Amino acid sequence: MLVVKETLRLHAPSIVHRECREQTCIDGYTIPSKATVLVNTWAIGRDPEVWHDPESFIPERFENSSIDYLGNHFEFIPFGSGKRICPGMQFGLANFRYPLARLLYHFNWELPYGTSSKDLDMSEKPGMSAAKEKDLYVIAKNDECLDVML
Repeated sequence: MLVVKETLRLHAPSIVHRECREQTCIDGYTIPSKATVLVNTWAIGRDPEVWHDPESFIPERFENSSIDYLGNHFEFIPFGSGKRICPGMQFGLANFRYPLARLLYHFNWELPYGTSSKDLDMSEKPGMSAAKEKDLYVIAKNDECLDVML
């Protein structure tokens, strides 16, 4: 579960948008009433005032932490929060956790011959989703040669 939370912190799956109820001014910018505003979940998940070493993948940061993805902690809102939280959150999590658990349980994962972890490029493409700039190639090995249905 720690890995899932850390992945969601770095790669929030949803774009949270809201409608401004009344005209307001933020940092000298006037936001009119009824304007659509986007909550930058990418920046929230990488805020150095909230997260130690925010650009690093450290699942242990959620160990013994009450912070969850249910929208109760505004430093971590990958699915939004409040009464407009993502209605597909539980479905999305089930479709993420279960296949990942099966893949990790049934296979040992290796990098292709001649590749080390230092060669991995984890940079992302700009855009609406967190796609990697370069594809990740790994080899799934099952030493027992079991016929695994994934």
